[in-house]
Amino acid sequence: MKKIFFSLLFLLILFAAHSQVMQSNAVWATLSIPQLKCWECKDRLEQFLLTEKGSNGDAGIIQWRIALTNATMRIQYVPDRIALSYIRTEIANAGFDVDSIKAEPENYKLLPPICKRKEEGGGQKKGAPPCTLPPDERN
Repeated sequence: MKKIFFSLLFLLILFAAHSQVMQSNAVWATLSIPQLKCWECKDRLEQFLLTEKGSNGDAGIIQWRIALTNATMRIQYVPDRIALSYIRTEIANAGFDVDSIKAEPENYKLLPPICKRKEEGGGQKKGAPPCTLPPDERN
């Protein structure tokens, strides 16, 4: 009787351990970040994401692609490790509006003027070189 009990207990523990190891596959999501218009903001967001990513991507963020021309970011993450709502909240905490979440006001103030909301006087200035170009390619 003891052998059966310990065998069942061992199988139960083995099954639980196997369930812990199984992770869902990484998925991609596209986020709209209206203030993401220039290389300075892109670098700022990438530095922030590197701290959120953790070493070796163990925090759940795998990779991302930023498109300055349409102010979007595609991000690959593991849903078992990190929730998309958490990623959105953290990007808002970095000072950027993301989808329907408004930026955290104190960090939003640190963005360059070109990356501010249009209603607050932000955006591309007339006659200025496009900020989507790398700094060394602007005239």
